[in-house]
Amino acid sequence: MHRWVEISFDCLPLRSVVRLDPPLDASPKLEAKFLRIKSAFEKHGAFNTYYLHNASCVFHLTNDENQGLIDFRFEGTVFTDSDDIRPVRSDLTVRLEKEDCDWLNQSVVDWFFETVHHAVLVEFGRYIAAGDLQRTRERMESMEKKMEDQQGFVGMYL
Repeated sequence: MHRWVEISFDCLPLRSVVRLDPPLDASPKLEAKFLRIKSAFEKHGAFNTYYLHNASCVFHLTNDENQGLIDFRFEGTVFTDSDDIRPVRSDLTVRLEKEDCDWLNQSVVDWFFETVHHAVLVEFGRYIAAGDLQRTRERMESMEKKMEDQQGFVGMYL
């Protein structure tokens, strides 16, 4: 264990969203996700906004991997500054997934809910610095070009 906090997420730049309605054959779970993305898009717009999903934030409170873990799941929007190089705030839905802390009480859980927001901003800054945001942009631009070249059809399950 090399980090005190483990954060993972998938990032969808909201400027890359070209379609807000789910596919007709979407599962209820996928349809609900489309609706959450659509809501974020309508609420926050597409400029300097990134939708994080399939995301987790795990805090390790002890050096024993079988004790002291608090695991949160989150989803929502991160906003960057006008130059799109620094995260400035977030609008996340956070839920406690699991914990193994006998000493945990509600006030501590509430504090960690707030801490998730701060930890995600720090990690998103690291994501930008590592160039992952640029690679995401390039991948989305490539997919958009393929869609244009093929009149909207890129292939199944992309």
